[in-house]
Amino acid sequence: MTNQFAKDVYEGLNSNPKCLPSKYFYDTKGSEIFVEIMKLPEYYLTRSEFEIFEKQSQKIIEAFQIKQNESIEIIELGAGDGYKTVELLKKMYSQFEFTYKPIDISKGALLNLEKNIKSELPDISMEPIQGDFFETLHELQANDTRKVVLFLGSTLGNMVDRVAKKFIESIAENLNKNDILLLGLDLIKSKEIVVPAYNDVKGITSSFNFNLLQRINNELDANFNLEYFEHAPEYSEETGIAKSFLKSTRKQTVVFDTLDFEIDFEKNEKIFTEISRKYDDSILQMLVKDSGFEISEKIMDEKKYFADYILKKEL
Repeated sequence: MTNQFAKDVYEGLNSNPKCLPSKYFYDTKGSEIFVEIMKLPEYYLTRSEFEIFEKQSQKIIEAFQIKQNESIEIIELGAGDGYKTVELLKKMYSQFEFTYKPIDISKGALLNLEKNIKSELPDISMEPIQGDFFETLHELQANDTRKVVLFLGSTLGNMVDRVAKKFIESIAENLNKNDILLLGLDLIKSKEIVVPAYNDVKGITSSFNFNLLQRINNELDANFNLEYFEHAPEYSEETGIAKSFLKSTRKQTVVFDTLDFEIDFEKNEKIFTEISRKYDDSILQMLVKDSGFEISEKIMDEKKYFADYILKKEL
């Protein structure tokens, strides 16, 4: 199997319990559905962080402690459409000299981002970088310019704690003393608030999950019958961990014709598709311990649903 997508699907569905990598949600259709999700009334995450950037950007900038006439690089990991970031950039633009370096795996996303940002700030210095931000971290130390790294949207929450800790350490290893990481994290809340964000009444989140099976059918010649599965999200207030599953509603066999293998499912057997970890200060402290980062500021939206933490590289 030379196709990485095929390899990952094969390995995931043959593991126990079954799983599929969440990065494969984002084909063209999946990305379009996720844009719809971000606009849903139940999906508070984007709105909450946007409120922070819209109303408290100056507080964030002051926490960066940028010196007068100091030029900096603003590096955004997984930049997307820049919907929230532009609020911060507009505020900074009138105060400091900087170069904005958005990193995204999608060339199309970067082209749209550049168009969006330049419509607001036509003279901004901007250097888009296409690639997986996991693989481009080592490029951060290419020069000695002070850096502010943005990792927003609680994307860190899509990693288990062990991976998230290693990822934060990787960022720290590629930064210099006094560099900054601005980290957007969803906070632990009641299930009445969290669960609807992953199980909205319109079923948009469900269609996002099912689109992964449809993608497998289309690209790997499988015969998943979407009517024989159901969207099954879970959330624990105690651990702060939300998970998404696709649950088989019957005993069945899925065939991959071209790849010449098949996968059996028992009734109620689940495929784990995504983790969405929620945080508090103690969990973040555990993740940054020994990384060289210190938490210097925590800025929350009015409802205290979401926080942008400012981590300063001290070592």
